[in-house]
Amino acid sequence: MELDWNDAQPIYRQLRDRVVAMMLDGELGEGDPLPSVRQVAFDLRVNPLTVLKSYQGLVDEQLIEKRRGLGMFVRPGARQLLLQDERERFLNTEWPRVVETIQRLGLDHKVLLSAANHDKPQGSPRR
Repeated sequence: MELDWNDAQPIYRQLRDRVVAMMLDGELGEGDPLPSVRQVAFDLRVNPLTVLKSYQGLVDEQLIEKRRGLGMFVRPGARQLLLQDERERFLNTEWPRVVETIQRLGLDHKVLLSAANHDKPQGSPRR
């Protein structure tokens, strides 16, 4: 786990967001163990209490579970729960700003689709 720290957000929150991204990207699957608190603290040169606070937040969100004597593990259904929450957050907070920008710039759907297909190789079928 590697991180470039952002001074605008607490480290425990950045750690939490990294673990969430690993779950969403499939790097951590259901039942997979999380790296130990001590190992993450050592690797990232942060206080173990910071890592523990991050992990505890994920426990509180019911994304990971503690197994006494074994460590922390990704809970079944965690990825689906995250996808649902992230989609809802995107549609409720980010998408309205995107729509506002599109309208402000006077862009239409043809221009947007063309820009989205910009990186496709020539001759690729359109979806």
